[in-house]
Amino acid sequence: MIDFSDPQLLYMVLIIPSLFGFTLIGEGLHKLVKSDLGGWLSLIFGSLFIVVVILAYIVLRQI
Repeated sequence: MIDFSDPQLLYMVLIIPSLFGFTLIGEGLHKLVKSDLGGWLSLIFGSLFIVVVILAYIVLRQI
């Protein structure tokens, strides 16, 4: 089983990618508020990134 109490693993696998995904979501929402349709792309990629982080967490918990 992987030790999730190790802060280096926690930051590399979960925290930093999550912050990146939330940044993409925020950028997408900002663009949509400004009526820029390109915001949908950032919003979708940010959401997919968060889903990948959640799936990685689930997979790593089972190892």
